[in-house]
Amino acid sequence: MQMMKPINDRVVVQAAAADKTSKGGIIIPDTAKEKPQKGKVIAVGPGKDGIKPTVKKGDTVLYGKYAGQEINYEGKDYLIMREDDILVILGKK
Repeated sequence: MQMMKPINDRVVVQAAAADKTSKGGIIIPDTAKEKPQKGKVIAVGPGKDGIKPTVKKGDTVLYGKYAGQEINYEGKDYLIMREDDILVILGKK
């Protein structure tokens, strides 16, 4: 498997799986599932204009609903986005 290495302030994120059931237990069909807004950082670029990125590989992040460019690489779906599109890094308590 080849490694993805983003350039500048780009970040590669693997989106979390969409929920298959609602909180009330109703099964959601594929056509009605919302695009997930949470994912795991797979790779981070070196930064831009001397500014180092805040996120790092392995971070779980929340991002905007329409953030990033969807790609399929070696059979897996990823999002490539600018670090500015990431809203929050989720941490552990």
